[in-house]
Amino acid sequence: MNAIAPLCRHTLRSSTRLPQARQLQRSSLLTSRPRHPQQASRPTSLPTRHYSSNTDDMSFSNTDTGNKPADPYTATNIQDPGLKEKVEDLVNFVSRCKFCMMTTETPNGLLASRCMALAAKEGHGVDYIFHANSESGKTDDLAAHKSVNLGFLNNSGEWASISGTATVETDREKVHQYYSPALKAWVGDLGDGKHDGGPDDPRIVVIKITSKTAQYAVSRRTAIGGAIEVAKGVLTGEAAQVNKLRHLDEQELQTARS
Repeated sequence: MNAIAPLCRHTLRSSTRLPQARQLQRSSLLTSRPRHPQQASRPTSLPTRHYSSNTDDMSFSNTDTGNKPADPYTATNIQDPGLKEKVEDLVNFVSRCKFCMMTTETPNGLLASRCMALAAKEGHGVDYIFHANSESGKTDDLAAHKSVNLGFLNNSGEWASISGTATVETDREKVHQYYSPALKAWVGDLGDGKHDGGPDDPRIVVIKITSKTAQYAVSRRTAIGGAIEVAKGVLTGEAAQVNKLRHLDEQELQTARS
């Protein structure tokens, strides 16, 4: 039944009213930082744009870790390789996942998430295309608020969180380009000669997500190697080095498109 969620009105509503863009950027990747600026020690391999040593930038802190990193997992796993490698690993992971949760903001300020099947990629793989029914709730959300988040996750715990802006495209040429006959199973044929589930059915539209930022974690070890690393962490208290934790900012994504 998960596959029908991209085209139906039934959604998972979140009770939080935090602005979506602010909430999404406060992931562990972007907020992990040493607690004291005068004592902060930052490994040279960490990309400085992802960290802040100014506690005034933080909206929540529950303790003081002195000169020790408050989030050892992030400090141990964060990577900033070349742009080509970062983009290729993101694109490959998204392609393997195929499905994601798309989070939108409803007209009354709540958050809603829906399972969506990835139809295609544009912009050298960093922008995303989805099919939709124009009469579903998601199009109402996007008419009011264009900011979205895409959350990809697999059963190994690898994940990607992509923030961007959405456009609902009704141009029939665009719809024809990405149309799949399988869509008829979800929108149905109403028998009126117009709403038949075909590529010219006006209900079938395309949602394009233009990415603004992306952060993701993919495994750097095999399943066995990762389990050994976690077990070692349990015994020694050292953060497990199991993932390639990465971030792409808006400028990097724009470069990737060109």
